Amino acid sequence: MASVDYRSLAADILREVGGEDNVSSAVHCATRLRLRLKDEGKADTGAIEKLPGVITVMKAGGQYQVVIGNDVPTVYAELSRITRFGSEDAGAGGDAPTQGNLFNRFIDMVSGIFTPMLWPLAGSGLFKAFLTMATTFGWIKATDQSYIILAAAADALFYFLPIFLAVTAARRFKANQFTAMAIAGALVYPTIVALAADGKPVAFAGIPVVMMNYTSSVIPILVAVWLLGHLERFLLKILPSAVRNFLVPLLCIAIMVPLTLMTVGPVTTFISAGISNGVSAIFGFAPWLAGAIMGGLWQVFVLFGLHWGFVPLMATDLATLHYSIMFGPVVPAVLAQAASMLAVALRSRSAKRRAVAAPAALSGFLAGVTEPGIYGVNLPLKKPFYFGIAGGAVGGAIAGMGGSAATAFVFPSLLSLPAFSQVGSFAVLMLGVLAAVLIAFLLTFFFGPREQADDDAAAAAQEPAGPAVAAAGNITVLAPVTGAVVALADVPDKVFASGAMGAGLGIVPEEDRVYSPVSGTVQAVMKTGHAYGIKSDDGVEVLVHIGIDTVQMKGEGFVSAVSRGDRVEAGALLATVDRAKVLEAGYDTTTLMVVTNTKDLTAVVPLAQGRLTHGVPALDVEL
Repeated sequence: MASVDYRSLAADILREVGGEDNVSSAVHCATRLRLRLKDEGKADTGAIEKLPGVITVMKAGGQYQVVIGNDVPTVYAELSRITRFGSEDAGAGGDAPTQGNLFNRFIDMVSGIFTPMLWPLAGSGLFKAFLTMATTFGWIKATDQSYIILAAAADALFYFLPIFLAVTAARRFKANQFTAMAIAGALVYPTIVALAADGKPVAFAGIPVVMMNYTSSVIPILVAVWLLGHLERFLLKILPSAVRNFLVPLLCIAIMVPLTLMTVGPVTTFISAGISNGVSAIFGFAPWLAGAIMGGLWQVFVLFGLHWGFVPLMATDLATLHYSIMFGPVVPAVLAQAASMLAVALRSRSAKRRAVAAPAALSGFLAGVTEPGIYGVNLPLKKPFYFGIAGGAVGGAIAGMGGSAATAFVFPSLLSLPAFSQVGSFAVLMLGVLAAVLIAFLLTFFFGPREQADDDAAAAAQEPAGPAVAAAGNITVLAPVTGAVVALADVPDKVFASGAMGAGLGIVPEEDRVYSPVSGTVQAVMKTGHAYGIKSDDGVEVLVHIGIDTVQMKGEGFVSAVSRGDRVEAGALLATVDRAKVLEAGYDTTTLMVVTNTKDLTAVVPLAQGRLTHGVPALDVEL
């Protein structure tokens, strides 16, 4: 498969199935490209099966399945480049939802959208931190032209964040990236920003529009691109091919920009104004409670763009009173999240995570820029974000009791603390900051997720050899589940039964937990949670496929315990599955385990029949 031209293969498959117009949808699972064709009669199955890299073709469950093997994600990525289907980041299962409650699914979605830009975010955040430090210590003046140029370079990614998010969100929601960018560009267009700042009534076609500032916002563009994906697919279906190419983006931009401005803006403005006015009122009779709300939820407000509702109140206070008491609790809120990032940087086993967390913590502490750490560290890991909220709430309550306030509009950070020293008790504010930092840091350090070590040479050298190692030249692959053994030739799936995917066996499981059969690195995790590819320390590639055709369940009933790139030991938990739900959906629960690089090995021999317990030898592999 190494010599296969995947781009050509994707194009050839598309041509032989009748072209893009004959394909209703395209997704992939662990081994197969799964297409829904409008007319299967247009597909030349014989020609497809002869293509280099194609193992066979199956027709099942209303799908036209092109079996490719371990390289199917690469073929799918190339198919995504030349069609409207999916993207490089779409993964298996198409739109399959992430498991967990709604909030966790939302966090996972936001984190995934931010992942491709984490390093630029971290670099820009650190850049802003150094600039803040330079102006604080008088190394450069904020009025200097050099500073203005450098500030633009450091702040551009944050200011125009919706445009960058449009790209990754379009991949996630299967929308055209450039159309999404055009919509985002309109939201941060200078005249639109000016309309929001002006405060005068705005109308579109006679309909009042409540304006808001969309620069640096996150949720509005995500909602807009999600809707864009649905609108594009609808228009692609109803418009004739002769005008589709230019009419789809034209109509999408013309519809989505006014729609976003007339819906997202008013909703966000209404909610944020209500929250900010409520918190402002609470400061009058219970400043500790208002401080706890501001300190605990400030980063949540920022995440949803609700913090803009506080800005006018803060600005008004600064203009009339020359200080803003609402600003005081924000300092503990920001520094608590930075403290959680620092704890992750010190505690996580993942070198990749530490590499993001360390500079993110520095930019948070020095410049109050938390976006790189929030979206690249705290939100994906969840617990550090929650611990940061807890620390911010306690610190904010203390700051509120001390009457701490800002006398200038600054980014809350260690370097901006002098702006909080003239009103209220600065000592109490520092006590609140200390409490927030300690709570967030200690909770994250001792109770936060440590993660698995990355798959690099150093990590592999430090890990002990797993129990899957047998005599020299041979390794033993363990049973991933407990249950009755089924010969691979007898499993009710033509591709696996034929041995085309490699030698192995099936097990009808008696339990809902699935374990790793070898020690090694997780190379593939289907988003649907039903299949896992693991490469052992000895180079044996093992596929664990939970159930037959269970990709159709779109993740329902499956919960992954590992992620791609994780280091696992033989016997470690891979996933849990609700077998009752699988059976209820009408699918076979048989768990398949095959060595996908069998052709590169001397022999792969099943060791047992009858019933196996997970963790006992199941396959003998001769290298």
